[in-house]
Amino acid sequence: MTTRRLLLFLAVPLLALGALAAGVFYMPMGFADDDHIRARELSQRGEILSLEKISELAKAVRPGKLIDIDLERKRELWIYEVELLDDQGRVWEMKLDARNGELLKLEQDD
Repeated sequence: MTTRRLLLFLAVPLLALGALAAGVFYMPMGFADDDHIRARELSQRGEILSLEKISELAKAVRPGKLIDIDLERKRELWIYEVELLDDQGRVWEMKLDARNGELLKLEQDD
């Protein structure tokens, strides 16, 4: 492999990592495709709570590390599905009404 090809081979992954670090390709954990854009727009319009607020409410129910957040539409409701890892290594799944943060469901994930 020539020096030029080697440099190109090394530069491409480094540029991608730099873009990720700069937030160019930022996508919140657990959000597929354009879910994060939809959540931001709905939050800015006041239709749903922000991810930060939902994170706070979820951690108040079950302290731990957030490992996944999804936003989905069920009938007329926007629902955040949140997964948390607690200090004992258990994964908890909860569903929260995205408009007001009301806890709709809490269960330990298997």
